[in-house]
Amino acid sequence: MFSPGLTLARVVRAVIGVISAIIVLAIVLIVLDANSANTIVSHIREWADTLTAPFHGIFHLASHKATLAVNYGLAAIVYVFAGELLVRLLVVTSFTGRRPLPY
Repeated sequence: MFSPGLTLARVVRAVIGVISAIIVLAIVLIVLDANSANTIVSHIREWADTLTAPFHGIFHLASHKATLAVNYGLAAIVYVFAGELLVRLLVVTSFTGRRPLPY
């Protein structure tokens, strides 16, 4: 049985997975002092910087690396939490008003 709500929920979950993976990868690259002149590293850092822009400046720690890691980590947590809420809402609304199949 095809359900557009379930398909959309899967797409949302995949997008949130990619977003959180980019942010976590950027945290790892920052903490490990990856070469920012490298194209891959700079692209991942730019993408993560764009995705976490609303979270910049929430925490200010003694270390710049720690500040970025905490703010980026907070962004990743919020993305995953909000994404899962949206997925659950999509799944619940796709089954409302339907009778379960008799098995």
